[in-house]
Amino acid sequence: MQATQAPQRTELARRAADLVPLLRKNSLWQEQNRRLSDESVEAMTAAGIFRMRTPARYGGYESDAHTMVDVGIELGRGDGACAFDVAAWWITSWNVGLFPDEVQDEVFADPDTRIAGTLALNGTGVARPGGLVVNGQWAFNSGAAHSKYKLLSTLMIPAEGAPEPVMAVVPMKSLRLIDDWEVSALSGTGSVSAAAEDLFVPMSHVMRIAAFTAGEYGSKLNIDLPMFRAPLVGAVAASTAGKMIGMARAASEHFYDRINRRPIANTTYERQADAPITHLQAADAALKIDEAEGHARRIATMVDEKGLTGQEWTLQERAFARAVGGRVPQLTAEAVDLLAGGLGASSIYLNDPVQRIRRDVRAVTLHALHLPTTTLELYGRVLCGLEPNTFFV
Repeated sequence: MQATQAPQRTELARRAADLVPLLRKNSLWQEQNRRLSDESVEAMTAAGIFRMRTPARYGGYESDAHTMVDVGIELGRGDGACAFDVAAWWITSWNVGLFPDEVQDEVFADPDTRIAGTLALNGTGVARPGGLVVNGQWAFNSGAAHSKYKLLSTLMIPAEGAPEPVMAVVPMKSLRLIDDWEVSALSGTGSVSAAAEDLFVPMSHVMRIAAFTAGEYGSKLNIDLPMFRAPLVGAVAASTAGKMIGMARAASEHFYDRINRRPIANTTYERQADAPITHLQAADAALKIDEAEGHARRIATMVDEKGLTGQEWTLQERAFARAVGGRVPQLTAEAVDLLAGGLGASSIYLNDPVQRIRRDVRAVTLHALHLPTTTLELYGRVLCGLEPNTFFV
């Protein structure tokens, strides 16, 4: 193991921006084939995208939250499915960094390794000497085709005492992948289901979810690193915000490219750009995207500053992180709706990127971690002095 010199934030953002033409070229193929293209994954690997949340001692970059926002924006400009999978891989890499160091030695032997996973609890892990025997099925394994490991959540059934939710790291090859990703949006993410059948998992590869939420980590070497001085909600919000802003920016680029060379049918406007309705659409969408980025930058600053100082997160700050996780998708989806609606019937062709962006951003607002109604309710409860109604805060 040897630490490497991490590229600067601007360099990683530039590398991601350089990928935009390639990611856009492959986006339709990815949607049709329901997985990321090998070419896209290889290019992102060469750019160092998958090392950003790997500890430096394994050759990773330990990138901060603002760098993730910057890079996520550029990847989202290129392709929503790629950006979505990268955000998921960043989260799971960060999660594995909380496991015992010997587990990390295995998983991060390849610093570019990718780990599929979800927080959704399913199946059971029955206690056996030295570990658990796990059975269950988990949906939404984004990037499964290009992942070497999976992070799963299940209910540990001990020999004595009450069952308890746990997370476990397992090799992807030990699971059965189920080709069931037939969806109307984010098709390119390849988020198939995975099943475990009498899979033995050593206890070294298992952590209690209660320990995660309480900040009790298994790693001794990572505990004082700024990247890991954040609650899960902060790490998730910082990892996911950029992709949404990037997708909205991509829709904006297509919008401005067209309004100067297309008329508004059945009117005297020979250029859409001359119509007042276009001005209203442009301004409203731009402000929504700016507002979304403002929330993303605020949570990134919170994650980075607290990571450097080790300052504790208050309950209100944790709830705010969850709220940002819903607000950014909400605002960007509203912006894309405005832009797509302004581009007329020609934008519904399947080879048109705007209709795909519109479906993809709307799909993110349905994700359990991003659902605006749930995240706003949680934040409002805490602001009103009530207890959270979820463990994920």
